[in-house]
Amino acid sequence: MLDIRFICENPDLVKENIKKKFKDNKLPLVDEVIALYNEKRDANSRANDLRANRNKVSKQIGMLMGQGKRDEAEEMKALVGEQAKELAELEAKEAELEVKLKEVMMKIPNIVDDSVPVGKDDSENVEVEQFGEQNHPDFEIPYHTDIMALFDGIDKEAAGRVAGEGFYYLMGDIARLHSAVTAYARDFMISKGFTYCIPPFMIRSNVVTGVMSFEEMDAMMYKIEGEDLYLIGTSEHSMIGKFIDTITPEEKLPMTLTSYSPCFRKEKGAHGIEERGIYRIHQFEKQEMIVICKPEESMEWFNKMWSYSVELFRSMDIPVRTLECCTGDLADLKVKSYDVEAWSPKQGKYFEVCSCSNLGDAQARRLGIRVKGEDGKKYLAHTLNNTVVAPPRMLIAFLENNLCFDGERYSVKIPKALQPYMGGTTVLKALHEYKK
Repeated sequence: MLDIRFICENPDLVKENIKKKFKDNKLPLVDEVIALYNEKRDANSRANDLRANRNKVSKQIGMLMGQGKRDEAEEMKALVGEQAKELAELEAKEAELEVKLKEVMMKIPNIVDDSVPVGKDDSENVEVEQFGEQNHPDFEIPYHTDIMALFDGIDKEAAGRVAGEGFYYLMGDIARLHSAVTAYARDFMISKGFTYCIPPFMIRSNVVTGVMSFEEMDAMMYKIEGEDLYLIGTSEHSMIGKFIDTITPEEKLPMTLTSYSPCFRKEKGAHGIEERGIYRIHQFEKQEMIVICKPEESMEWFNKMWSYSVELFRSMDIPVRTLECCTGDLADLKVKSYDVEAWSPKQGKYFEVCSCSNLGDAQARRLGIRVKGEDGKKYLAHTLNNTVVAPPRMLIAFLENNLCFDGERYSVKIPKALQPYMGGTTVLKALHEYKK
């Protein structure tokens, strides 16, 4: 959410930013916000005049009563009564305008960084750099759920009976690998100086609207019936919410946190090969990284955060690339965003496994996350988030890139970094032969 004064003073800049994001339907919101703000300001000015007059007249009534001028005092009382009614109407109007103003302001996109490439959608995102050589094995790579099935590692049929489509049971070595990846990611981030957290898995509506746009909320969040609670779509939501309505001394910045949580999302399905398997599901687990910092440090932290993801994936022998999201692919709160994509030997292309975002002060303004400087002045913090690993997709990348075949049976090599989390295991051997 932008500062109202910034919108009023820079309407053309705000509109140009909306055009860059190819959301021309939101252009009228700028003029609407300015009109609402002026109306609220006029109502507030009139209300303040009435309050000042009420105090003045109240003193006059006391003086008149003391002088025995009861009739004049009663006339003044009648005037105060009329003005009190008008004041009550104005105060109600102010409250109504405040709600409406905030609602409209929250629909106006954040100002994107000048370095962000202009583009309509994700098809115009820009590759920044590749890390590691693409793996092109000379043997067939089965679909990822078929690989898991070779180890008796997945049961979607039973999950369908229990919970419906979009869920799965992980079993045996595959389940252990899932937990090993999460534990390794946790310790990796701790080694980078991040504090490990396990947050609440449900949040209130004021936190939801503080961390995401209305469009994202409707598309993603599961509502708990009869309560003001939502299941989190990522631990970023409750981790940023942790700082709602707080003032942090500047010397405590940056705050660097890494959090584990299950994630719950309505969204499911894509096109082609991604329609099946565990690409898009209703429930998964994730290790996240969060940074709360001073505004002038946020871009430095942005670059550190996506580089941590690259380092982590490369330590598990997974080729990756970074992709810069263009203006049309940025969510409304984001200033700048990189996707880290892993190479899929099966598909012969990269697919998203991490998303690193700098949100500027947008979330901080919505949630009241402030910093107290050395000079005593308060200002809004900057917030950033990035996926460390989301094991369902991580498992796909891991299995495909570490898959081996000896001519008879498949196996999966365990990179050195992950071996301590797998009890020293260096290779997982398939329990079954692959049958097309």
